[in-house]
Amino acid sequence: MEQTEVLKYVHLNDVHVALGAKMVPFAGYSMPVLYSNLIQEHIGVRTSVGVFDVSHMGEFVVKGERATEFLQYVTSNDVSVLIDGKVQYSCLPNDKGGIVDDLLVYRWNENEYYLVVNASNIEKDWNWLQQNNTFGVEMENISDRLSLFAVQGPKAIDALKKLTDLDLESMEYYSFKSGTVAGIDDVLISSTGYTGAGGFEVYVWNKDAEAMWKAIFEAGAEFNIMPVGLGARDTLRTEMGYCLYGNDIDDSTSPIEAGLGWITKFNKEFINSEFHQKIKENGPTRKLVGFEMIDRGIPRQHYEIMDAAGNIIGEVTSGTQSPTLSKGIGMGYITKEYTKVGSEIYINIRNKYLKAVVTKMPFLK
Repeated sequence: MEQTEVLKYVHLNDVHVALGAKMVPFAGYSMPVLYSNLIQEHIGVRTSVGVFDVSHMGEFVVKGERATEFLQYVTSNDVSVLIDGKVQYSCLPNDKGGIVDDLLVYRWNENEYYLVVNASNIEKDWNWLQQNNTFGVEMENISDRLSLFAVQGPKAIDALKKLTDLDLESMEYYSFKSGTVAGIDDVLISSTGYTGAGGFEVYVWNKDAEAMWKAIFEAGAEFNIMPVGLGARDTLRTEMGYCLYGNDIDDSTSPIEAGLGWITKFNKEFINSEFHQKIKENGPTRKLVGFEMIDRGIPRQHYEIMDAAGNIIGEVTSGTQSPTLSKGIGMGYITKEYTKVGSEIYINIRNKYLKAVVTKMPFLK
């Protein structure tokens, strides 16, 4: 008998079902992929404000006198440049030349950090960090106790500032504050997101999650705030050229190949840093690029990328029809000869070779 996956549920699962969300299995959770219409949800976030329940994400607390040293060793970015209240995008390199996960590192103080990891990798990341914890740091996995709402879009700030005395206006991109929001204490709010539309992410304990969700929707009513599913989350992040773990980066991709050299710092030693430094020095043999369709067609993950002669030169890792640009866009690894912006390539869509062009990301300028 085939074993069926036992799905986990976010704390507000019943709220999403009551809103008529289409629920699908994603990263081991039952998640809302759509509430109304993907294009409406996408445009709602780009032009006003939308809310994603992304409580499936993982959160770890890392504490101890050597916490900074530990994170310098296990992450690719330079943790030493962080100050209290700042957030850093980074990745966990593995010992085989790939990436365990990409993550956010929040610095409370020099002895305490907060890591936010992908839902599909919670157990894998936890085990990897424990295995490499020769620094005596304390770790706690608080993933199942927290809810996370991404309030995204240009009107997110107008909605949220009604709910708090925290000065959201002065918050730089990739910073965070904690305090009282909607009368709820001990809330963390960060100026982060995965949409490129601006906005905040709100971390709240499960016991307060429903009250927070309701308060956000009341505050955003005048801006036609809407719940948004994972479908629009994917089209929004693809328009920005943001990597998705499992698609554009994985256990076998170097951050240098993935265009993540900006989060890979060689002024320190990290796990397998020599390997990635060699790739940087010699130039990668393949690179992750963005492309726009010239012929009509929607590129999808695993579609072959060809040259004009029909030779396979790579593979699509992410692709969609861009609701903002009204054309097919995608990302994929291709051999270095074809990675220059303006290079003509072809995508094999159901045995038709459709023309595309390598484009600088983000697609949305």
